Amino acid sequence: DCEILSVRSGRETHGHRFLQPTPIFIPHPSEYDVLLESKGKVIASFERRKQAIRAQIEEAAHATGGCAIINDNLLDEVTSMVEWPTAVLGSFEPRYLAVPKEALISTMAANQRYFHLVDNNGQLLPYFITISNIEHADMSRVRVGNERVIRPRFADAEFFWNQDRKKTLASRHGELKTVVFQQKLGTLFDKTQRVIVLAGEVAQHIGGDKLLAMRAAELCKCDLVTSMVGEFPELQGVMGRYYAAHDKEPGDVALAVDEHYMPRFAGDQLPATHTGQAVAIADRLDTLVGIFAIGQAPTGEKDPFGLRRAALGILRTLIENKLPLDLQPLLTHAAKLQPAALKADKIIDDVLEFLLERMRAYYLNQGIRHDIFDAVKALRPTSPADFDTRVHAVTAFQHEPAAQALAAANKRISNILKKNTEPLPNQIDNTLLQEAAEIALAEAINKARKQVSPLLKKRDYAAVLKQLAQLRDNVDHFFDGVMVMAENQPLRLNRLALLANLRNLFLEVADISHLQTAS
Repeated sequence: DCEILSVRSGRETHGHRFLQPTPIFIPHPSEYDVLLESKGKVIASFERRKQAIRAQIEEAAHATGGCAIINDNLLDEVTSMVEWPTAVLGSFEPRYLAVPKEALISTMAANQRYFHLVDNNGQLLPYFITISNIEHADMSRVRVGNERVIRPRFADAEFFWNQDRKKTLASRHGELKTVVFQQKLGTLFDKTQRVIVLAGEVAQHIGGDKLLAMRAAELCKCDLVTSMVGEFPELQGVMGRYYAAHDKEPGDVALAVDEHYMPRFAGDQLPATHTGQAVAIADRLDTLVGIFAIGQAPTGEKDPFGLRRAALGILRTLIENKLPLDLQPLLTHAAKLQPAALKADKIIDDVLEFLLERMRAYYLNQGIRHDIFDAVKALRPTSPADFDTRVHAVTAFQHEPAAQALAAANKRISNILKKNTEPLPNQIDNTLLQEAAEIALAEAINKARKQVSPLLKKRDYAAVLKQLAQLRDNVDHFFDGVMVMAENQPLRLNRLALLANLRNLFLEVADISHLQTAS
C-alpha cells in the first residue's frame, strides 16, 4: 500500500486504450503480465513484443517470396511504439524502383518506420511492412492508409531524382561558394579546393591515381546542393555516387564520392578504393587542421565538429587498410593550405598528439594494454600502419619468458642513463672491456645488431623483439657481475655506452621500459 507520483497502488490496471479500455482486476502480482496480455491486449515484456514483431515481419515477407531487412535499431524503436503489434504488408507502384533504393529505404524507415523487402539478389521489392498497434477485423483499411501516406513521399523522391540529373554534378561545384563551411575557414568551395590538393598527394603515397583522387575531391561535396540531399541529408555521398555515375564519371571517382564519408559511424565499413581512401583522409585532415587552427579543438565535454570521429576515421582507414602514410608531412602540407592568417603550422604537433591519443582509445577498445601502447608511443611513430605493426609486435613479445626481465632491465638502464651527465663515447672500446659478463654482452649486442638489421628494413618488428629476447641471460649476468658506475671514468663511460647500445637496439621497435612487470 503506497503512493508513487500521485498514483495510489491498487489491484486494477488498464490495457490497450482502444482494444480494452475497461479496468482489469489483478488478484496477484504474478498474474499481472498474463492478464494484461490475455484481457488487456498489451504485451508487457519488451523482449516478447520484439520477438513477436520479428516473427510477424518474417511471416508477412514470406508471402511475397522476398526477404524483409530488419534493422535492429528500427526494430527496437518500433517495439517501443506499440503494445499489441500487428504486421501489415503494403505495396507501392513498381515505377518508383527506378529511384535509387537508398532514397526509398530512407523515407520508409526514417519517416514511416517501415521495413523494406528485397529479392534473392538483394534488389528492392515494391513492398513494405508496417507494424500497427491495433487489431481490426478489416486490416486492409490500415494497409490502404499506409500506402496512401507513402505514395507522395516516393513521388517527391522521384521528382528530386529526375530534376537533379538535369545538371551534371561537376556543374554544381561553383554553387558550393554559397555554403559556409566555417566562417574563418571559408565556404565548402574553399574547403574542396584544399582537399583536391591534399587528396592528390595522399593518393600518390598510397599507390592511387592522383588525377582520379583530385577529380573525386572536386565532386565530393557537390551533391550537398542537390534537391535530393536537401530533402534527405543522410544520403550525402550516396546520391553523389549515383549522380557521378549518371554523368559517366570514372567508376572510382563515382564510388569515392560516397566512400569519402566512410566510416560514417563506429564499426562502419571503410573506403575500399585508393581513390576513396585518399579523399576520405584528405577531407578529415583538412577539417582537423582547420578547426584546431581556429582554436576550436575538442574539450572533455564538447566536440561540435566531430573531430574525434574524424580522427578515428583517418586512423582506421590507414591501419586496417595497411596504408604506408606518414602523418607528419601530410599535416604540414594541410597546414600550408589553410588561410595564412590562421598560422596553422603552429598547431601541427597538437593535431598529431590528438591523433595519437585517439589511437590509444582505438587500441584499448581492441583489448591492447595501455602500457603496450605507451611503449610504442614513446617513439612517436607518425605512420599509423607502422605504429600498428609495432603494437602487435610488442603484444607478442610480452608473452615471451624473457619479456619481464628485459622490460625491468630496460627500465633500470633508462634510469641509469638519465642520471648520467657526462658525454658518452660513440663506440664501444673493446680494450676497456674487463669482466667476462661485459665482454659477453658486447659480443651478444654486436651479433644481435647484425641479425636484426635486415629484419628492421622489412619492419618485421615481432622477429626483431624475438631475436632480442635472447639477450636476457647476457643482460642478467652483466648486472650480476659488473659494477657499471666504476670510479675509473673511461671504464664507467664505456660501460654506460654499452648499456646505451643495448637500449638503442630495443628502441628500434619500442621503449619496453614502459611495460608493466609482475610484482
